[in-house]
Amino acid sequence: MAERSAKKLERLLRVRTLQLGLVRADEARAAEKVASETALRDRITQLAAEVAPAPSPAPAAALSLIAGAQYRDRLHQSAFAAERRVTVAQDSLGQARDASREARRDQNAVEKLIDRAEVHAALKALRALETLPPSAPRKRHDPC
Repeated sequence: MAERSAKKLERLLRVRTLQLGLVRADEARAAEKVASETALRDRITQLAAEVAPAPSPAPAAALSLIAGAQYRDRLHQSAFAAERRVTVAQDSLGQARDASREARRDQNAVEKLIDRAEVHAALKALRALETLPPSAPRKRHDPC
């Protein structure tokens, strides 16, 4: 029975370890997504700052001002969408971290069960040794 239980715990540990690896990979992907979305948001913000109207010595054509305004408007819409994507990516990263923590907790629980089973088996073996009948004293010969 103990052998069966030990095999079951070992199998559970393997499964939990695999699950932990998968969850950690998901967490890494989520962190990478947050980084890429943040970089995109920063790049859009930088482009919007570069397109901002600047005073020029020569009067600018109205068409140029309208085109710049339309481009800035599109950049601001893109910046708003990028901000939403960053927020969603951060939320998914938080969920991935929670899942990783939970998977680690599950794996630790199985490891503790295995340790407890090993201690129990060792104590059982010690008790079995204690219940053995005492052996006959050895006969020692004096040196000749």
